[in-house]
Parts: sequence; structure tokens; C-alpha cells
Amino acid sequence: MEKSFAIPISRRNFMKLMGLAAAGTVLGLNDNGAKAAAASSMIQTMDFSNAELPVLFNADVCVVGGGAAGTAAAVSAARKGVKVVLVERGISLGGLATQGCVFPCMPTFVDGSDTPYITDLNQRMEKQGASTSLGITTNTYYGGGRSQYVPEYLSYVYDEMCEEAGVEILYNASLAGTVTSGGKIVSCVVQTPEGLASIQARTFIDGTGDALLSRFAGVPAEKGSETTGRNQPMSLRFEMGGIDVDKVHKFFTKALKDDYSKDLKEIFDKALKEKRAPFFEFAKWKKNETFFKDGVARGELTDDDILYIQAFAIPGKPTVMSMNCPEMPPLSFSSTDAISYSKSVTFGRKMMRRLAGFFIKNIPGFEKAYISREASMVGVRESWRIHGKYYMDAEDYLKAHHFPDAVCRTAYPIDIHDVKLDLFKKLEKGQYYEIPYRALVTNEISNLLVVGRCASGSFAAQASFRIQPTCMSMGEAAGIAAAWGLSKGIPVSEIKWEEMPEEMRSYVSK
Repeated sequence: MEKSFAIPISRRNFMKLMGLAAAGTVLGLNDNGAKAAAASSMIQTMDFSNAELPVLFNADVCVVGGGAAGTAAAVSAARKGVKVVLVERGISLGGLATQGCVFPCMPTFVDGSDTPYITDLNQRMEKQGASTSLGITTNTYYGGGRSQYVPEYLSYVYDEMCEEAGVEILYNASLAGTVTSGGKIVSCVVQTPEGLASIQARTFIDGTGDALLSRFAGVPAEKGSETTGRNQPMSLRFEMGGIDVDKVHKFFTKALKDDYSKDLKEIFDKALKEKRAPFFEFAKWKKNETFFKDGVARGELTDDDILYIQAFAIPGKPTVMSMNCPEMPPLSFSSTDAISYSKSVTFGRKMMRRLAGFFIKNIPGFEKAYISREASMVGVRESWRIHGKYYMDAEDYLKAHHFPDAVCRTAYPIDIHDVKLDLFKKLEKGQYYEIPYRALVTNEISNLLVVGRCASGSFAAQASFRIQPTCMSMGEAAGIAAAWGLSKGIPVSEIKWEEMPEEMRSYVSK
């Protein structure tokens, strides 16, 4: 007989669950500070160990979260011959790159940072006719590709990579809990259109971005700034179509005398000569700040609207620009508070409409523009971070630390949108720091790897390692390590990355 998707739960367990929920409600209603402190160290869940749930998959590796890091982990593990299932709550892989309209893949600012997975991904995108390179040939250094991934191509390429490697993708499935035993995750519980079900695996990889799998398994996590308690601000990005990009470029560079994109002029001019869409970006900058402030004075925009304004042309979409805004004010909204997060969406959508209206009314080239796409995922820069075997901090970046067990390199600055960036120096050209494998493993769970923006590190460190290429490389290494550990009978928490054969590793520290 087919198992039902209902949960058999005893009265005792039900009352226990209700007790936890009530305690959390009291914390949330009466003391925001207490709620924040509690959220950092505990998560409300229930005991699924005795629940008779259908088993959807019994895999070698289960990756939860199909973003930049999680997809890389799943593909890399499957390519090593292990059975992999990838759980994704949306209906496309890529996370913020596809669902959040975060097309620019920020640069690592150091050569040699592209690991094999990134090289393969970029080559596949090129074959789709979706060039990822911006073609910058000036003396600036843009390691990590300085790429843009057009989502309609990227989601297809990710499906292709998973299919070729043999990854089973479970779309439209949200993580609901875990079952742990003896310091290991035995299974995770997911909510699907059929109801609750479980996935059993020998090794698990947390690519949720919010350390959700880790927190369900009892791994300690932190959130927000150690100084202010605030998370980095969130964005709700959108696209506008019907734009004359050349006209916009002339307005900013000639009428406003804005040289923000002076390094991109060579690309722009070359594109026009070749009669193809030019890459161009504009932002609120010192030279044009009055232009946007005047919009506030006229009542067309608010002070919140102009805190952060940036827009990019999109390769392959000649009349479209991607808006890297609005950015919801961090004093008003938090990515780690469910209600606040939800309210930020409505607030952000209002900001989006005001910005679009202002652009159409005031920027030459936008006269016939319209909102062509809204992000289906809020742009979260930072939420929860685990505290693993190695805890990265600002000093690792500032002193350009290298590690024997490094899985990737980056020199991307400590990019905190809530503070002035001059608080942290930028590394000199050629300098970089590395991400150690130990920052991906926990002390509590032996068969768990954590990748992406929720890896082990401080608020400041995370502000550097959170970018897409670094997250991809972390995921790639985790997938390789997971397969290696299973082949050798070694828990991933005990693997010595630096002792693996060099030809097996995606990155070797030099």
C-alpha cells in the first residue's frame, strides 16, 4: 500500500511542538532583542524521527538549495560517479542569478580564480550564444570572469549540466526539517506538492543560503553584524525593456558629465561599431547625485529610493536594462525575520514603481520603457552563517591569508552596503586570500558540508566571500570532497583537502 503523506504525530509530540512555537511567539512579541539572540542559537522544528514519511530518494549525496553553490556541488559530486539529488524550492536552478535577476557575476579581482566548473559553465553559455564576457581590455583586473549570466540561458544550461551528470532535481520542494542520529544527518524532510516526504542520503550539502539545513541539524549559526545586529540590506531587482541604451549612455556621460563607466567606454564604442547592443551601466554617483535628489524634492522619489541606484545593460537583450535596485532600508527590514522579510517585498515593489516612473519621465532613452520583469526572489546578501571548524574573519582578507586546504581564491573587497566601504582597505593588485575547506565543515555533524554565503565566517568576511564565483568554487570543492569521502569511507568533516591527490582537487593552493 502506498504510504500517505500525512504525518502520524502523538499528542505528546504535538504538545511539545506547540510549546516551542508558543515560546518563540512570546520572544517575538515581547522582546525583539531576545528574539534576535534566540534566533541565532536555535530554530523551531519538530522531531521527525518517528514519522512514517514516504522516501522520495535514497542517495549518496543530497544537496539542499539549487543556487550558485548548491548546483555546483551537485554537478561536481555526480561527475565523480555518486548518486546525487538536488532539492530546489523554485522551478529553476541558479538562485539569485536566475530568480533574483542578479545577472552580474561580480569579479574576484584576482587572476587564476576560475575553477574548472566555472570555466565549463562559461563555455556552455558561449555555445548557447549567451556570451558571459564583457570584453574588458583596459588595465583593470577583473578575475572571476566579470561575467553576466542571462537567466533564460543559465537555467537551461544548469538543467543540461545536471542531466548530463545524472543529478536528480527535485523542484518545488522546501526543506521542513532533518532527522539526525549519532552526529549525522540521516534524512531531510521536504514539503512537496504531494505533502511531506523524506530524502535519505549518506552525505548532505547545505546550499540554502540561510544555513537552514545546518540549523535544523543543530549546527550553531550567527546572523547579522556583530556590532549593529543588522543584516545587510535586501534588494528587489527588476528589468525594464523598450530602452534606447545608446541614448541613456549619452545622457549620463555628456549631459551629466558622469564618468562612472569610463572603463566601459571601449566596450561600448566597439559594440556600436559592430551594430550590437552595447554594455553600459549607470549608478547614483557623486557627479549625478543632484539629478536624483531633485527627483526627491519634486516628490517623484523618496530618500529611501535613492539610497542605492544602479542599472546594467544585458548582453543579448539590446533594449533591456537590469536594475540593481531598489534596496530596502536595513533599519526597516531584516532577512532573518520572516514577517519583516515578507513586508519588504511589498515595500520594495512600491519603490520599484517609483524608480521606473522616474526613469521614464526624466532619463532620455527611457521614454518608451516599461517594467518587463520582476525578480521572483528577494536579493538577500546575508542572513545566517554557520560557525564551522575554521571561522573566517576580516583579518583573513586584510592580511591575504593562504591555506594549505584552500578550495578557492578571491580578492573581492569587504562589500557591506550598510557602512562606508572605506572602512576596509582593498587588496593590492595580485594579492588575494583563500577559503579553507575547514570553513565548509562543522564540528557537530560529520556528514555535512556547508557552501555559499552561509559558510563559516564573520559578518565582514561574508561580505567578501558571498559573490557568485566564490560560492560556485566552494560548491565545486564540496561536491568533489563528498564523492571522495564516500569512496574512501571518510566522513567529510574529517577529510584533509590538502592530502587529496592534486589531480582530484578543483583548486590547489600555491
